[in-house]
Amino acid sequence: MEGTPGHGAGRCQILRGAEPMKRILLLLVIAALVVAFFVFDLDRFLTLEALKESQARFDAWRSESPWLVTAGFFILYVAVTALSLPGAAIMTLAAGALFGLVTGTILVSFASTIGATLAFLVSRFLLHDWVQARFGERLGAINRGMARDGAFYLFTLRLVPVFPFFLINLLMGLTPMRAWTFYWVSQVGMFAGTIVYVNAGTQLGAIDSLSGILSPALLGSFALLGVFPLIAKRIVEIVRKRRVYANWSRPARFDRNLVVIGGGAAGLVSAYIASAVKAKVTLVEAHKMGGDCLNTGCVPSKALIRSAKLAHQIRHADRYGLAADEPRFSFRTVMARVHDKIRAIEPHDSVERYTKLGVEVLQGYATIVDPWTVEIAMNDGGTRRLTTRNVVIAAGAQPIVPPVPGIEEVGYVTSDTMWDAFAKLDAPPARLVVLGGGPIGCELAHAMARLGSGVAQIQRGPRILPREDAEVSELARAALEADGVQVLTDHKLLRFERDGERRVAIVEHAGTERRIEFDALLVAVGRSARLTGYGLEALGIPTDRTVITNEYLETLYPNIFAAGDVAGPYQFTHTAAHMAWYASVNALFGDFRKFRVDWSTVPWTTFIDPEVARVGLNEQEARERGIAFEVTRYGIDDLDRAIADSADHGFVKVLTVPGKDRILGVTIVGEHASDLLAEYVLAMKHGLGLNRILGTIHTYPTLSEANKYAAGEWKRAHAPQRLLEWVGRYHAWKLG
Repeated sequence: MEGTPGHGAGRCQILRGAEPMKRILLLLVIAALVVAFFVFDLDRFLTLEALKESQARFDAWRSESPWLVTAGFFILYVAVTALSLPGAAIMTLAAGALFGLVTGTILVSFASTIGATLAFLVSRFLLHDWVQARFGERLGAINRGMARDGAFYLFTLRLVPVFPFFLINLLMGLTPMRAWTFYWVSQVGMFAGTIVYVNAGTQLGAIDSLSGILSPALLGSFALLGVFPLIAKRIVEIVRKRRVYANWSRPARFDRNLVVIGGGAAGLVSAYIASAVKAKVTLVEAHKMGGDCLNTGCVPSKALIRSAKLAHQIRHADRYGLAADEPRFSFRTVMARVHDKIRAIEPHDSVERYTKLGVEVLQGYATIVDPWTVEIAMNDGGTRRLTTRNVVIAAGAQPIVPPVPGIEEVGYVTSDTMWDAFAKLDAPPARLVVLGGGPIGCELAHAMARLGSGVAQIQRGPRILPREDAEVSELARAALEADGVQVLTDHKLLRFERDGERRVAIVEHAGTERRIEFDALLVAVGRSARLTGYGLEALGIPTDRTVITNEYLETLYPNIFAAGDVAGPYQFTHTAAHMAWYASVNALFGDFRKFRVDWSTVPWTTFIDPEVARVGLNEQEARERGIAFEVTRYGIDDLDRAIADSADHGFVKVLTVPGKDRILGVTIVGEHASDLLAEYVLAMKHGLGLNRILGTIHTYPTLSEANKYAAGEWKRAHAPQRLLEWVGRYHAWKLG
C-alpha cells in the first residue's frame, strides 16, 4: 500500500509532462500547414482575379459532382478560417458565385463558425493557461466582464467587420467564455455580414475589387448593424425595468432627486455630492451624524491608541536617552480625552454643516415603502413621506455578537459600546478578555494592554490577522505579546460561566479545556451589515450578508443604490466614501453614463504598533489566485531616520510582475506604515512602476525613503549584468 501513492503521483506527473508535448506537437502541425500554404503559393488562388478567371471551371466541376464540390468547398473554408489564413472574404464571394445566395449563405455561415470555433479552441489550448497565469491580475476585470456580458461583446464584434475576423477568434480563446457560447453567438452575429458578402459574390462579374463591396451605402448599413446591439441592450434594460416596477405605481412628480438613508461616511459623501451638483437631497439619520467612524470606530479608537502609545513610550523612555518610568494617569481622564476628540470632529459631520451645504437633514428612521417613496418616523414624533427619483441606502454595520452560551449572563462590551462603558471606570479593567483576532480585536487589545489591562485575546483560528501574510501575523503577535497581551490562537470558545462577581471563559485548546477569569469582556469578532428595518424585505431586494448590488451599486431596482458597510465588500470608512461617489453619481447622472466601482487599489491599515498597512495583493492572496509574482523586500532597520527615531523595525515588501517593475501589491510593517503606503496607492492607481518611485526625490532623512530604497532593491536585482560587465571593461580601457 505504501507504494501506491508514489506510483499514482508518478503517473500524474507523466500526464502533466505530456500536456506541453501535445501543445508543442499541435503548434508544429499548425506551423507546417501555414508554411506550406505560403511556400506553395496557395494564396494565389484566393484572390479576386483568380476567382473570376476560374469561375467557369468551378461551375463545370459543380455540375459534374455537386456534392463533392460542395463538401470540398466546405472543408476548405473551415481549414482556412481555423488556420487564420488570408482569403476567407474571397471564399465567401466564391460561395455566392458558385452556390447562389441561399445555399452559399448556409455553407459559409456554418463553415465560418466551425472554423472560427476551431481557432478559438486551439488558442485556448495553446495559450489560455499561460496568459491567465502571467496576466491574471490585469485581466481580472476583463474576465469578470466576459463572464457577465461576453456574449453581448462578441455579438457586437461579429456585427461590425472593422475588427479582423481571425483576431477575434484567437483573443476570445484566452477568455473564460464557453465554447458553445462562442459558437452560437458567432453564428448569429456573422449572419448579416455573411448575407452581404455572399450576395456580392452572386454579382461577381460586376465587382472589380474588394473595395467595391464596401461602398458608402454598405458601410452605413454595417454601422447601423453595429448600433443594433446597443439598441437591443437598451430595450432589454427597459423591459427589465418594466418587469421590476410592474407592481408599483410611479409618481407623476417627485419631491427629491435623492434620499440618503444613513449619516455615516457613505451617506454623508452621497449627500454632499448631490448638494454640490445642485440636486434636491434629503439625508435621514436616526442617531448621531458621522456614523460609526466618528462616534464608535476610527476616531475614538485612534485617540485611545495615541494615549496608549505615549504610555508605552514613557515606560520605555530609556530607548530615547531619558529615564524610564511607569506612566501615571487617570483612566477616566484618558477616556474623557477620547470623547473630547469626538466632540472636536463632530462639527465636520454635523446637521448644521450639511444644512448650510444645501442638504435637508431629517433625524428619524427611514423605511422604503415603494421604489420611489421613503417614509420617515421622526425622532421628535410624527412621520413624513417623500417621493424621490433615487435612494441610496448607507445604513452601515453593527458588531457581531456570537451566540456563545452564557455570554449574556457575564455581560460584554463591543467596539460600539465600550467607549461609554469604559468612560465610567477609574482604572482600566484588570483582566480583559478580547474575542477576535482581526484588526479591531488586535488594535483594542494592544491599546488596553499598554494602558495597564491584563489582556487575553482569544482567536479560534491558527493566527491573528489571518488575511495578512504569515510573517506579518507572526510579527503582529510578537508585538502584542511584547506589551503583555496573551495571544491565544487555536482556542475554541465553549461557554461563559458566572458565579456572583466571578466571570469565567471556558476555551478548548488541543483537546484540553481551560478556564480564563476576567473582569470585562470585549467582543470584536467582526461586523454585520444592517439589513432590517429599511423595507428591503417588503420590496424583495436580495441580501446575503450585505445588500446585493451590481457593479454600478444598483440593487434589484435600478433607482435604489447601496453603499458603504451595508453593501461591502470592504468595511472601511475610505471605501464607504469611495462607493458613495459611484452610488450618487450613478443615481443622479446614470441616464447619461454609469460608472463601475473601481476596486483596483484599496488600501487598509491595522493600527497596532508597528502598523500593518497594505494595498493590492500580498503573497498569500497571489498564491491562492495563481498569480505569478516577484518579491522585493527592504528592511526598515537599515533606514537612517528609523534608526534615529528608535523605530528601526519592520519592512517594506513589494510584489511585482516577474521581470517588470509593475506593482501588484505592497505590505508595509513599521512606524507610520499607513502614511508611507499612500505613495504606492498613487503609483498603482496611475500605473507608475518602481522605476518612477526610484527616480523621485525623497526628503532626507525621512521614513518615506523606505519606499525609494525598496525600489532600489528591485533595481539592483534587475540590473543588466552583461551590460555592466562591458561598462566595466570600458572604464578599465579608459584608464589606459
